[in-house]
Formats: sequence, structure tokens, C-alpha cells
Amino acid sequence: MDIVDRIKELREKIEYHNKKYFEEDAPEITDYEYDLIFRELNNLEQQHPELVSPESPTKKVGGKTKREAKKIAHDVPMLSLDDRFSREEVADFITKIQKEFKEPVFIVEYKIDGLSVALRYRDGNFVEGMTRGDGVRYGEDITENLKMIDSVPLSIHEYLPYLEVRGEVYMDNEAFEAVNERQEEIEGKTFANPRNCAAGTMRQLDPNVVAERDLSILVFNLQAVQGKEFTSHAETLDWLSTKGFLVPQYIKCTSEKEVWDAITLIGETRGDLPFGIDGAVVKLDNLADRERLGASSKVPRWAIAYKYPPEEKPTKVLNIEVNVGRTGRLTPLAILEPVRLAGTTVSRASLHNQDQIDRLDIRIGDTVIVRKAAEIIPEIIRVIKEQRPEGNVPFKIPDRCPVCGAPALRGEDVADIRCSGINCPAQLARLIIHFASRDAMDIEGLGPAAVHSLMDKGYIRNIADIYYLKNYRDEFIANGITPRPRKELALRKDGQPRKQKEPDYTASTDNLLSAIERSKDQSLERLINGFGIPNIGKHTGSILEDNFPDIHAIAMISYDKYKQLKETEKQLKKERSRLQKKLKASTMTEDLNMLNDVNKKLSNVEKELKANGDIKGIGEVSIKAISNFFAEPQTRVILERLEQAGVNMKSRSSSKVNDNRLEGATFVLTGTLPTLSREEASQIIKEHCGRVAGSVSKKTTYLLAGEGAGDKMNKAQSLGIKIITEDEFLNMID
Repeated sequence: MDIVDRIKELREKIEYHNKKYFEEDAPEITDYEYDLIFRELNNLEQQHPELVSPESPTKKVGGKTKREAKKIAHDVPMLSLDDRFSREEVADFITKIQKEFKEPVFIVEYKIDGLSVALRYRDGNFVEGMTRGDGVRYGEDITENLKMIDSVPLSIHEYLPYLEVRGEVYMDNEAFEAVNERQEEIEGKTFANPRNCAAGTMRQLDPNVVAERDLSILVFNLQAVQGKEFTSHAETLDWLSTKGFLVPQYIKCTSEKEVWDAITLIGETRGDLPFGIDGAVVKLDNLADRERLGASSKVPRWAIAYKYPPEEKPTKVLNIEVNVGRTGRLTPLAILEPVRLAGTTVSRASLHNQDQIDRLDIRIGDTVIVRKAAEIIPEIIRVIKEQRPEGNVPFKIPDRCPVCGAPALRGEDVADIRCSGINCPAQLARLIIHFASRDAMDIEGLGPAAVHSLMDKGYIRNIADIYYLKNYRDEFIANGITPRPRKELALRKDGQPRKQKEPDYTASTDNLLSAIERSKDQSLERLINGFGIPNIGKHTGSILEDNFPDIHAIAMISYDKYKQLKETEKQLKKERSRLQKKLKASTMTEDLNMLNDVNKKLSNVEKELKANGDIKGIGEVSIKAISNFFAEPQTRVILERLEQAGVNMKSRSSSKVNDNRLEGATFVLTGTLPTLSREEASQIIKEHCGRVAGSVSKKTTYLLAGEGAGDKMNKAQSLGIKIITEDEFLNMID
């Protein structure tokens, strides 16, 4: 590859990863890997200045502001830092500064791995905050979200016409683990690392989400100030700390050796910090000297960032355990011979799933290379196969849950293996939350907080217990069904805590019990979805309701029987084909009778297959999941108790004689319809034998569009698909 092509390739890579990092908060490579790509491009551009472009990522700072975000103009550019990767490169920076100034003082501090922000104060009060955005012109307005962070002072108790500071919003390791636990419980997206979580949280539209996630901010630079003067960076940090800001610990240095010793100390102790860092920052302390040095279009000339290389060490896999998470996911965990890594002792590393185990070919007894991803999460990066003991065998995740013994199934087109047990203790809270969710039994008031409260007090031990909570109404009113009190989100303007009202649980208790009672009449489709069977969601539940009279008929589905019948069907079709070919050459009565007999047997087999789940829209993996779920004794007990409580178990559609005027038509819904909800419109389509799909494709017949239709409308227009209104749709079935 020639230089021009390589530069083009590197620019495209960097632009792609910039978007993933700055705009989507979902980086796909480590900071260290990104820095190496960036450095290669920078070096090539320096060697070939004729190929430099003003649009190159080496000439720009950060990413773009999000289109939907309000923009705020920067008063002071929020530049990035020039990265260094060796002692020689750090020494080169120190030497240049020492040649420029007599006896310069340097400040070394850790570089927090978070979201860079600026905070503005007028007359001592916090008025505005923004992200870095493009670093030069505009950032995103995140003022309301910043107010939800406890360590952001809302006032500094000193009258200053204007103050702007720069800091890093981050999430400590404990808060990060708590957020991912909550995300798993509500089946939400989990975050790869604290930096992604902090950045994603700050872009939330609901400030209450920010308050719940317990973010922190560390202020590392005074950007601008009116009404006060400072001479050094250390002086500004000391002053900011007296005004309520959290500032980094710093080390003053006067020589290259002292600077390197400080960098080394931070590197050796970074594993003990409660938050992640992605390097150490070396800054010139004198503010006047900084002003004299100035900055390029991208970086200041008075500061650099030293990036620690990922520390890698060998260790041995002593065992592989399989844990069951709150979502029922089986996660293999390598138990390692303890090894010191990035300041902490590592003795465990997640192997994520069977695909990861197979890719690395990790076996018990192997010697492996371990590092800390993002300096926080231990990961195994490769196996030293030449040191593999003889006789050790590939590891396979068991096909039954190690906690409750229920079948553990792998989903279609996914790597995760999940427990199918409806009463599995490891995932019970998540199952109950899902059962009560809007797409399942829609029990308003029975969200994650209430579920945990009821489980903690022993009122709920399985799904069926929900329908017997009415027996404890008086206890709920006396003791409360809401969870532990949430922390105060904000103070009053005078700085005092908001006054809390004495809680009254009567209305919330009665509302919840009424919602539970109403849910007994939900459709069979919703009940099936609520069970949380792997691979069985709302769509499959709808197909089952359309083809089976009740839950008991669905419970009779047998995967083993299905497999036997499929083999019989295959043989019968083969025999039918043979006889049909034979009859083309001869019309012997005996052969004709045999063909009729085969067709009769085939018809009976197809009926039995349908009774065992062989229905359009339901695949073999789903049939196996249904069969395994209903074969479990714990499932049968739950079904019996639900039925005794009066929960609907019957289909409302399989027994209907549906009007088939929409048969063969596939509808996609988008936007808000004038009178019908999407669920109501979907039900009407199904009752008239139409099909509802989630996305537009060439197979789509109609796009039913309401107000606020988005990308689906554009795609339908490009494919020439007919777009209809609610009135036109209702006329089709009138």
C-alpha cells in the first residue's frame, strides 16, 4: 500500500472511531489502540506535508455536537492534549520547556477517563455547562444534567462577574456496577465501561436519570476568570478546592527525573483508585508562561498527556466457573492464579460466552496472557498454547442452569446462553419485572423498585405470588410497598434540604392491587411473553395464541415428538414422490391406493406437527425452548397457581372465525395514529388475517403512517410501497 492510500485509510479509521467515541459513546477499540493509529497518521503527515489536509482528524478536536442538542458557543477552546508514550518523549517536552524558561515548574496529575465539560458561573452562580463538542466553536448544552451531579457547586460563595472551569465527568467503579445491575434487571442496554456510561448519561434528556446514576466531576483547569488573578496552575487548583470543587491531586516537579517519577507513581497506584484513568498529564505551572507558549489548532504547547501502555502478564487458568446473572445469562468466569496487574491483584476474568471461549480456545490448566481493558476490567487476550498441559479438553458451558437445573438455551443469532427456569433464584427479580412490564401483563406500579421492595420483604417468591398480594393489603399500607427512599435530588434555593412529606401508601397500594386484578384478563399472547421464555417474545406469543386454544395445549408441545414427526414426514414425502413418479408410467390400482394411504398418513403427521409447534413463524429453536419450559416441574406449579388465581389462560383469537380480507398483506406501522394505538391497529390486522412486521422491506404491502412518521416513511417511499392513513386502513376492513 502506498503512502497516499495508507493516509486515506488511517483518516477513515480515525473518523469512524471518533464518531463511535464522541457521538455514540460506544468505542470499539481501546484508547491506547486509537492513540497508536492517530500517531501513525500524524507522523506520516509530518513526513509528507504535501498530503496534509485541513479536514484531516489531526487538525480537528473532538467530534461533532449532536444534531438534536442545543449548541453553546465556546468562549475558551476546549483543546485535546498531545499524547506521549515513552520516557524519551516526555523528556523531549521537558527539555523544550526548560530551554524556553528559566527553572520552570511542572504539575503532574492523573488524567480522568470521562466526558470533558466546561462550567460557567456568573456572579458566583452556576448558569451554564457544555460538552467539548468540536472543541473550538460549539459544545452541547448539558446544564440541567450537570445540576444533578452532587459535586457540581451550584454557587461558589464569592462574587465574581465570570468564571469558567473545565472538568471531567466520570463514574466511579462502584456506581458503574450498580448502573449495569439496574440495566440488566430492566433488560436495558448495559455499558462496556464507566467512561461510556458517564458520557451516555450526560446526554440523557431526563435529568433524573443523571441523578440516579451517581456521577462525579473533577475540575482540572480554570479556563477564564474575571475579578480575580492567579499566577500558577497549582494556585488555581488550591483556590477551586476551597470553593467546593473536586480537583485532582497534583505533584510539583522541577526536573525531568521528578516528572518521570511522578508519572511512574501514578501508574503504579492507578489500580487503587476508585475510578478509571487513561494516563497522566504534565503541565507547565506558570500561567503567564503558558500564555506565551500558546497553542496549535488542536493542542496546547504547555501540556502533554502520557499514556500508559496496557500492562500484560501471564497467569494460569485454575478453573472455569459458570455464573447466572440477573437476566438468566450464563457467564463463564476464569479463575486465575492471582497476578498483580495495574496496581491490583487479579484472580478472575470474564470469558463472556461460549464463542469467546472457542475463539481463544481457553481450557482449564492453560497459561494465558491477561490485561486490564480500559485499566479496569481484567480480560484474557490469548493462550500460550506451547505451555498447554497434555490431556486438557475444550470447555463447554453446561446445557442446564447451575443454579436451578432448568435447561440453558442459546438464542437464535446471539451468543448468550440463558437459563429457562421460571423460578430460578438468580434471575427471579428480572423475570418478575419483565412479567409486569408494559409489553407483558402491563401491571402499572409494579416496576423494579416495587418488585425489589416486595421481594426483600418476602411477599414475592415467584410470578404466581403477584396474584395473592391482595391478602396483604393492610400490611402494605402500614409498612409501604415502595423501595428504599431515594436520595434528595436537589436542595432548595437557600441551600437547605427539601422538606419531605410523610408517606401515605393507601392510594399506591390500592392502585397496584387494582392493576394486578385487571391484568388477570390480559391476552394469552401477553401471558406467554411475560414468562420470559428464551427466544419467545410478543410476536411468537401472538402466533401461539392464533393457533392454540389455551396455555395447556401449548404446554403439550414436545420437541422430541416434533423431531420424530419431522423424520416421519420426510420419509412419507419421499415415499409419496416415488409413488407419484411410478403412477406417471402406470395407473395400477394398488399404487394409487398406496398413494392415498401415504397422503392420509402425511395429513395426520402434519396435524400432529402443528400441535407440536410446527407453524409458520416458529422455528425449531423456539419449539425446543417452549417444550423445555413447559416440561419443567416449576413451570407446572406456577401455571396451576396462576389458574387458581383467575389469570386468563385461554386464547381469544384461535377460536374466532376471522375475516380474512387482509390475508397475504404485510403491514408496517409508524408514527402516532389519530385514534388507534399501535397495539389496537396490530390486533385489527391480525383479526383480519394480515401480518404485522417491525421494519419496511420489499415484502411490505402497506405502511400505516400517523403523525411523526420517521425513517420508515422514507424507506417505504424509496421502495414504492403504498402509504395509507388510519382512515384508509379502516375503510379497508369496513
